[in-house]
Amino acid sequence: MKACVRGAVVAVTAAVALAACGDGGGSDSGGGNRPRIGVLLPDSTTARWETNDRPMLNRQIKALCADCEVEHANAKNDVAIQQAQMESMIADGVDAILLVAVDSKSLRPTVAKADEAGIPVIAYDRLAEGPISGYASFDGEEVGRLQGRALLRAMSDGAMGDRIVMMNGDPSDPNAVSFKKGALSELEGKVEISKEYDTRQWRTEVANMNMSGAISALGPGNIDGVYAANDGLAAGSITALKANKVHPLPPVTGQDAELGALRRIVAGEQYMTVYKPFDPEASAGAALAVAAARGESLDRVAPDRVRTSTGSTVPAVLLTPITITVDTIDDTVVKDGVYTIQQICTPQLDAACARAGLT
Repeated sequence: MKACVRGAVVAVTAAVALAACGDGGGSDSGGGNRPRIGVLLPDSTTARWETNDRPMLNRQIKALCADCEVEHANAKNDVAIQQAQMESMIADGVDAILLVAVDSKSLRPTVAKADEAGIPVIAYDRLAEGPISGYASFDGEEVGRLQGRALLRAMSDGAMGDRIVMMNGDPSDPNAVSFKKGALSELEGKVEISKEYDTRQWRTEVANMNMSGAISALGPGNIDGVYAANDGLAAGSITALKANKVHPLPPVTGQDAELGALRRIVAGEQYMTVYKPFDPEASAGAALAVAAARGESLDRVAPDRVRTSTGSTVPAVLLTPITITVDTIDDTVVKDGVYTIQQICTPQLDAACARAGLT
């Protein structure tokens, strides 16, 4: 018998509550039967994984299941490391694995191995290939649509031309494919995509190098907008634009609402980011992982369905992303307690923060 989940309700949106309640019968004595959940994160390059997701997932799992043991690992952007970490957890007999795959295709055999061992795998934030049991994330195509719409709006407001550089994410990440598809649905036929890059491993320095190449090929005055798939790629692109004396900076998109991105938005260097509230996503991932570890149906905590690479559909929680510009920082990440105004508004940004009403 699995350990009891304490009565708790985790809200993932205003309309959806994920509940994981036990029968009040108490937990088994001794620690041998405590549910064990492995949490596999992909890298430490993207700030969110260790800063936000890891502590939130741990907190949410413990809130739902006080007796659950959580085992964390970070692959440092290395497929082989993540495969070894996952195989170790399989051999160790964890009850469920919550996975953010470094490379979804490469991890497919290991996901299958977990399935063969009777260990359910919950794909978190990005859809993993293979026989997964559930999925918690945001609507990836909507993320791209929000970025595309914002870029078009910024370019029209600035009476600029229509030439853009697209700095897409890693094509091995299914999310990057969804972001690009959503963005193109808004941008195609309305802008000229002068240069386009896929950024392996989402590396900031690769985006910087690619943007420098785009500037060299197109000329510093011939870039009217930059589609950057996340805030790390935005940072690398903006650094290259500034180093090449591009002024004024073209509008640049982003994603993840990283602290550095918010500061760049206040400073007028980055136009927008997409905010994917960490807490609802962690709540959804935790609820799915706890239910899976206890051998319970995921349908009661997952209102949606998603089709996997195997052709089957599995329970899913698909959340709604939010656009952030300088005018909405206060009503989003500050209001939600993700960051304080003091964290965003460094002394160098005092005047800009005052203009933005961040005081």
